[in-house]
Amino acid sequence: MMIDAAFWFIVVLTLGSACMVVLNEKLIYSAIALLFTLFGVAALYVFLWADFLAGVQVMIYVGGILVLIIFGIMLTNRITSVNISHTSVQKGIGGMVVLGILFVLGVMILNTPWLHTEFVEPAQTTATIGTLLMMEYLLPFEVASLLLLAALMGAAMLSRRDD
Repeated sequence: MMIDAAFWFIVVLTLGSACMVVLNEKLIYSAIALLFTLFGVAALYVFLWADFLAGVQVMIYVGGILVLIIFGIMLTNRITSVNISHTSVQKGIGGMVVLGILFVLGVMILNTPWLHTEFVEPAQTTATIGTLLMMEYLLPFEVASLLLLAALMGAAMLSRRDD
């Protein structure tokens, strides 16, 4: 019973903070709401027994990307000639599209014959994923890291001032 209450609390927190990200007028408040959204998604990964994905969610999205977004907002806030507030346009059309998608998803969920099986707790996936990344998929992993390094170097070159 407590697990169900915790799950629904996390769902409500995640959906509520996701709505705050979209509907808030101030960018810094949207970024803080995005923090709660990303933590909520990580908690939902824990409920799905995807411990590796939960850790990656926290490390990459919360630890890296969200901090970068907040620094970008705070550094551009000092620029007086640029207005960084955002206004959502076409909220009505977007809301209708979202409601239509939710309706279709609801119909699909209600009409799907769900398979009911006995619950078996899965083993931890972190060790298996780590072994696969460092043994069988080492070459694609290193190629992806070199690609990201090249993209970082290209971004640094493009951001330099032409003197």
